[in-house]
Amino acid sequence: MKNNVKITRIKLSMNQQELAQKAGATRQTIGLIEKGEYNPSLNLCIALAKALNKTLDELFWEVE
Repeated sequence: MKNNVKITRIKLSMNQQELAQKAGATRQTIGLIEKGEYNPSLNLCIALAKALNKTLDELFWEVE
């Protein structure tokens, strides 16, 4: 799954720890999501979208 989490986070001048706290995750999990090495649950995707003030479609998309 591709995502814009890192780009969006950087544009908001937010570090991984700050995003993790807002989304209820660990900094390590955020790092893995940004690298595309971890597929987050739907609940975590929604929490990330809310924390970054974006829609799910703006942050995540599936690559075939």
